[in-house]
Amino acid sequence: MHELAATPAWASLAYLISGVLFILALRGLSSPASSRRGNRFGMIGMLIAVATTLILHGTGLVEIAIAIAIGGAIGYIIAQRIAMTAMPQLVAAFHSLVGLAAVLVAGAAFLNPGAFGILDLVTGHIHQISRIEMGLGVAIGAITFSGSVIAFLKLNGNMSGAPIMLPGRHVINLGMLAAIIGLIGYFLTDDAQWVFFTITALSFVIGFLLIIPIGGADMPVVVSMLNSYSGWAAAAMGFTLHNTAMIVTGALVGSSGAILSYIMCKAMNRSFISVIAGGFGGDSGGATAGGQKVDRPWKRGSAEDAAFLMGQAEQVIIVPGYGMAVSQAQHVLREMGDLLKEAGVRVKYAIHPVAGRMPGHMNVLLAEANVPYDEVFELEDINSEFSQTDVAFVIGANDVTNPAAKTDKSSPIYGMPILDVEKAKTVLFVKRSMGGVGYAGVDNDVFYMDNTMMLLGDAKKMVEEIVKAINH
Repeated sequence: MHELAATPAWASLAYLISGVLFILALRGLSSPASSRRGNRFGMIGMLIAVATTLILHGTGLVEIAIAIAIGGAIGYIIAQRIAMTAMPQLVAAFHSLVGLAAVLVAGAAFLNPGAFGILDLVTGHIHQISRIEMGLGVAIGAITFSGSVIAFLKLNGNMSGAPIMLPGRHVINLGMLAAIIGLIGYFLTDDAQWVFFTITALSFVIGFLLIIPIGGADMPVVVSMLNSYSGWAAAAMGFTLHNTAMIVTGALVGSSGAILSYIMCKAMNRSFISVIAGGFGGDSGGATAGGQKVDRPWKRGSAEDAAFLMGQAEQVIIVPGYGMAVSQAQHVLREMGDLLKEAGVRVKYAIHPVAGRMPGHMNVLLAEANVPYDEVFELEDINSEFSQTDVAFVIGANDVTNPAAKTDKSSPIYGMPILDVEKAKTVLFVKRSMGGVGYAGVDNDVFYMDNTMMLLGDAKKMVEEIVKAINH
């Protein structure tokens, strides 16, 4: 009999409370204003769930305490040292650990089913329902692990951010997926080792194949999708371990990650189904065509020019991007915004859903710099205001402001909704140099427009110079 059925009433109540706290955590994390409270709810819920599980299974507490101490120390050190610019690859790395944990738990349960209460003592084989849970858990976990490793390598610069298109990849992926599903079905009739380990191996391989074809511009969707995968892997392992809290937590993470992925796909005009299938970054090699540099005239401005133009404006909309994150310019950017507001200028911040390298990247940075929440607007809420705005100040954002997404069908970002900064009376574009292109490998026509002034240099240093010019 499953241990889940014998769970004491107090433990079931504790797991229920932790589940409610996890739901409140997700609710809090839906807004920057309540995100701290949401984090606290999540931490308290996880503490209750872990403590309850340890009390229920009181064996090996010393070993568990040592493992928690080691993991906690590593996590603390990473949290202290990690830069905000490296947060996307850190998230991808953590997703890979969740996937690997699911694979290891499934492997342990398969090799020693008696210890997990899933062994049929009459037949000497694993319960059929447990085989389904185990097969799904190890498959999703292995895909999450290998896919997250590729995402980490792409985000960290160890692998090219450009799509890597394998010939016949859709046929290969569909064939391997069908083989995995077929083997999980066969696993119900035969729990032989070769079946289990073949499912595991194929899942590791398809995880690599699903993420390799995805280009850098689509990485935020990949991160959120891998987050969903990690949740479903944890939920499947929760059934194997007969742990209610793990099932609830995994289902919450899996469903919320899937919803977030859908929202971001909609924001990028991508197909949700093609995200799951992998390789939605494009087939035609449009990145190469769109990324070709053309020698065209452009205007260069100075910090003094920018300070004068923004000081005379009625409204300035600031558009942050990954370049701001790289230079850690969010604090001095807020200082610039405060000075402009003191001069009577309306200041707003426009956030694209996929700006940066992960969902909410820019929101996190602006919140860290204490930018007022009521000054931060999403794309659909502020896009109509650019045509009535005096200055659009773009700092390190390229792909999310590129008109090629609306006009160039060969571009890898074609169809993605963008921030219409080019409609402002003046566009001030902070960029390190004119020699590079965005993460998607596409040049930006805004650089060469008559109403654009390029501010070349490190984003933080440029904004610091603008702040000095405003003060003077």
